[in-house]
Amino acid sequence: MSFNTFGKIFRFTTWGESHGPAIGCIIDGCPPNITISEKDIQKDMDKRRPGQSKFTTQRKESDKVIILSGVFQGKTTGTPISIIIYNTDKRSRDYESIKEKFRPGHADYTYFKKYGIRDFRGGGRQSARETACRVAAGAVAKTVLKNILGKKFNVIGAVTQLGLMSCDKSNWNDKEINKNPFFCPDKKSVKLWEKYLLAVRKSGSSCGAIIELRASGVPAGLGAPIYSKLDTDIAASLMSINAVKGVNIGAGMNSAFLTGEENSDEIRKSSGKVKFKSNNAGGILGGISSGQNILASFAVKPTSSILNTRETINKKGKNTKISVKGRHDPCVGIRAVPIGEAMLSCVLLDHLLMHRAQCG
Repeated sequence: MSFNTFGKIFRFTTWGESHGPAIGCIIDGCPPNITISEKDIQKDMDKRRPGQSKFTTQRKESDKVIILSGVFQGKTTGTPISIIIYNTDKRSRDYESIKEKFRPGHADYTYFKKYGIRDFRGGGRQSARETACRVAAGAVAKTVLKNILGKKFNVIGAVTQLGLMSCDKSNWNDKEINKNPFFCPDKKSVKLWEKYLLAVRKSGSSCGAIIELRASGVPAGLGAPIYSKLDTDIAASLMSINAVKGVNIGAGMNSAFLTGEENSDEIRKSSGKVKFKSNNAGGILGGISSGQNILASFAVKPTSSILNTRETINKKGKNTKISVKGRHDPCVGIRAVPIGEAMLSCVLLDHLLMHRAQCG
């Protein structure tokens, strides 16, 4: 299998399967002399970690990261950073009864058609378990970005839509996001979301979500105007996350409903600083960052593993039915928040390093 590496200068390669002994990543291109520790990475890992509430899968993984190389005396050396995360709560027996069947909505069928073999235990390589490695790489990227850009730099994500339930984004409060199990920025929506998702789980079904990402303190000039646009790479990074089916940059798809006057982000100069009256472009013009906040959002489909019986086929091509037992998220979008933050951070660092290489 090819294409397990992401990035151009700041690159990471992930490896491992959902029910294998361990998963991990190798990060290449990280600048030297950046202070970092396993504790710094663990903060982000804990945000993604399963089994923390009744609204996520009850698989109990500590997701403890162990740095094997690339860090000496608390600082990066410029050599590859190797990170390993052991799988400690595998229940492969849950998949024995469906190992000959293809789960609808999953990559089981396409994976088997491509490779002629598949690890049916939790989806193997195609499992969202792989995203723990991305979060580890993203934590390293965030640390480097804050070291270079200072405290003004920040990346934060939140769930703004849970199935049919949206939140009031005018009530967005960064401090509220990590205080509830949904990463919801609107405190008033939390109780309604709790009732809604419990009903979804009780019915044996699942729901999707929309996650919004905001990056502040990003300088103007990142990106290239043609084949390495900043928004192109951000969209590709978010689309590479399991279960993501759509990405918006700024106003995104909604820009089709705006007039030219409404959509144009007017520019003024005040007190010696360039200011924009709006940010429909999501902080990116012509593939290059404008100095405004980077705004992106992505849609995560409903969890495909559900209790309710669905029609499918088996490996012999015969019609059959399937009900997926085991431990699954009623909404995988919730734990996608730290994954989205990680991928955006990796893209921003990659482009910052490319910008420095070309423009000094």
